[in-house]
Amino acid sequence: MTEGGGNGRAQVAAVEGEGEPQPNDGSETGEAVPKAKPDRDAWLPRWLVAHPLYAGWAWTVVWAGLIVLDEVVDLAGWTWYLLVLVAALPTLISTLVVLHATPRSHLRAVDATVLGHFFVRFLALVAAFMVWAASVVMSASISTTVQSVIGDSEKEVTALGFNLMLAAVPLVLSILWMAFIIRCAWFLRRLRGWRQIPLKTRVPKKFLRGRPRLKRVVVGLAHPGLLLVAGLGTSLLALFVDAVELTLNVLE
Repeated sequence: MTEGGGNGRAQVAAVEGEGEPQPNDGSETGEAVPKAKPDRDAWLPRWLVAHPLYAGWAWTVVWAGLIVLDEVVDLAGWTWYLLVLVAALPTLISTLVVLHATPRSHLRAVDATVLGHFFVRFLALVAAFMVWAASVVMSASISTTVQSVIGDSEKEVTALGFNLMLAAVPLVLSILWMAFIIRCAWFLRRLRGWRQIPLKTRVPKKFLRGRPRLKRVVVGLAHPGLLLVAGLGTSLLALFVDAVELTLNVLE
């Protein structure tokens, strides 16, 4: 009985062993194992994937130097617009892509205090009042200047007023551009922090899923500090070396 039971249990174990799936690498059956999918982001340089923020800083420094060179060489007056845009282009595109892919619900200020909420609103109101006061003073000053230079000729006053408005358009667009950059940088700070490669972000997990190298570069370039320097810093540089001089020349 013992032998029969032992043999029976051995046969059951043998059958169960035969039923277990055996690893198959294709060597015995001759079937080819499917190869891994090629990396779609293999074209990205390894140094760019490893240090995207450093690459962004280098790009910004080069184009900021070209802005200064544009003033020294005295090229066309509109070229500084192009140089500022190109200087901010990598980080700006990355920022727009990241912000577009992030729902606003990911940025709910659940950890913000009531004091912080009202303090930010207070600063916004103070800034708005200062801008309004400056516009009133400038309007009065320009009106007085025009009247003293032109006199009582209504047509000449109107023509000069339109010319001044056209001359102010680049300055106004520059101010709106800088406000846009500051707002985007504010959201980037809340979204991914200040690290070059953030350990934890609020960027949706589905963003560039399956393309980790490209995601690393895009998130690395979408850095609030880099955006501020490349967008806001180069704009201020261009304004001080070129646009202010153009506006003064028009007023003269």
